[in-house]
Amino acid sequence: MNSSLRWKLIIAFLLVFIAGGLCGFFAAMHSSRWMQFHHPAPGTLAQHMKAHLTNELKLTPAQVDQISPIVDRATSQLEAKREQTSREIRGIFQQLHRDIAPILTPEQRDRLERMEQRHRELMHRRGFPPPPPQ
Repeated sequence: MNSSLRWKLIIAFLLVFIAGGLCGFFAAMHSSRWMQFHHPAPGTLAQHMKAHLTNELKLTPAQVDQISPIVDRATSQLEAKREQTSREIRGIFQQLHRDIAPILTPEQRDRLERMEQRHRELMHRRGFPPPPPQ
């Protein structure tokens, strides 16, 4: 194999490797945005569901008008269930932290408090409301 052909093959392999890396990077960025657990704005879920059903089922405008209250009711129920579950999970973690706090050293309790603060800030950035006062 001559030197020119070898360099062309090396460059081709590098370009394919870089293209694959870029595709993987952008696919990961795209999927992380969609797979990220977040709290949608009120009404967004209902709008999304209506649009999805309209497109997939080829609904007529009359059918969209008929299903709108049903979808709105279902999304309200989903939101209520999400809030209830969120409160229950928050309560479990609060109880866990109360139960382990006596076992921890003062330094570890400070770390636990900082960890809780970071979690609250993360949840706030993702659109969740702050926890109710205790």
